[in-house]
Amino acid sequence: MQNDNSKLVWVTGAAGFIGFHLSRRLLEHGVPVLGIDNLNDYYDVGLKNARLEQLRSKSGFHWVQKDVGDREAMSHLFKERRPWKVIHLAAQAGVRYSIENPYSYVDSNLVGFSNILEGCRHSRVQHLVFASSSSVYGANTQLPFSVHDNVDHPVSLYAATKKSNELMAHAYSHLYGLPVTGLRFFTVYGPWGRPDMALFLFTKAILEDRPIDVFNYGRMKRDFTYVDDIVEGVRRVLDQIPAADPNWSGLTPDPATSSAPYRVYNIGNNQPVELERFIEAIEKALNKKAQKNYLPLQLGDVPATYADIALLEDAVGFRPSTSIEEGVARFIEWYRSYYHIS
Repeated sequence: MQNDNSKLVWVTGAAGFIGFHLSRRLLEHGVPVLGIDNLNDYYDVGLKNARLEQLRSKSGFHWVQKDVGDREAMSHLFKERRPWKVIHLAAQAGVRYSIENPYSYVDSNLVGFSNILEGCRHSRVQHLVFASSSSVYGANTQLPFSVHDNVDHPVSLYAATKKSNELMAHAYSHLYGLPVTGLRFFTVYGPWGRPDMALFLFTKAILEDRPIDVFNYGRMKRDFTYVDDIVEGVRRVLDQIPAADPNWSGLTPDPATSSAPYRVYNIGNNQPVELERFIEAIEKALNKKAQKNYLPLQLGDVPATYADIALLEDAVGFRPSTSIEEGVARFIEWYRSYYHIS
């Protein structure tokens, strides 16, 4: 990573879970960061502000409160604070919430992303890296999930918007030569995580002596990926500016590469964990047993995720390595500290 302070990196969603960790890592490497977030109330704004306060204390961090879905505001910001590279993480998250509130996904994930693409195009950004999701694999059952596979069968609107982002990014890369990399994140967890995710919900419920909902009767498998591993992968990819693949063929099109400067990678732990083992790791870290309420698979969910990360390894020489036991213990330590629980 270059340490030229004239080269500003934008991180959208900087007050979010991954955005916070990534911004902090970039700042630690001497990279100036412009953090952008609308601080919406999808979950506890106090948690977002607490993350933001940590970032504001660091040299090289600049902050603006903007909604990426606001076309005029984003157009002005691109002109005013021209970025060198952009990491786009801002999005309406959550598979289940997309069933309840579909329009927020259209506004944030589709309209917002189009504003980012337009800004990057006109600003001649050196590299746009954006967050996709393992959810794009949808109804695929061939494991592990490979970026070389077709992903045309999403099972939630959230997944469909993330697949749409990949298609939009490819179009801009093809039309304007914009270097773009999409990253399919697999079930990210860790300190400062989102309150709507399983680790946070389970920890809170167990500590409060409430039962936890265990979907698919505990037979779920997830490629849980510790946030520090995600951040290291993103940081390395940011420096790996894609070029057109000379071997790409329209006769046998590979979804992972392109004749344009476009790439897509999985970032996952490459070691799927059964939900029961995940719960056991929480129980061990808390030294307390969970009360379990077994339920069927929820609408929009998939029974298993598992990342093939061979392309990522080849490109940037990195693979996640944090075990579920170690990662969960670190989260529990943060949770007790943040909420002052002995």
